[in-house]
Amino acid sequence: MMQGSDAFGRIHVECYAGYRGEQTPRALLLAGRRLNVAEVLDQWLSPDHRYFKLRVDDGDVYLVRHDVGADRWELTMFRRCDGPDHPA
Repeated sequence: MMQGSDAFGRIHVECYAGYRGEQTPRALLLAGRRLNVAEVLDQWLSPDHRYFKLRVDDGDVYLVRHDVGADRWELTMFRRCDGPDHPA
């Protein structure tokens, strides 16, 4: 489990490490709630961070980033959706 914090509060990210050791978020633990990742909508790299745009099982969308050097996760964006069928 990886962890980090920011203005949104403490975030913990459970990851799956693939055969190359790349970490893909599988669940977010935020404010005492476990949010299972239903879909990785997008992911990209910057020089110091890895970004993931995630839809969780209740349909909401989160953008998290992994600070590679500090090995810390941060929540950078949240969007509440009306339900799992709501487009991202």
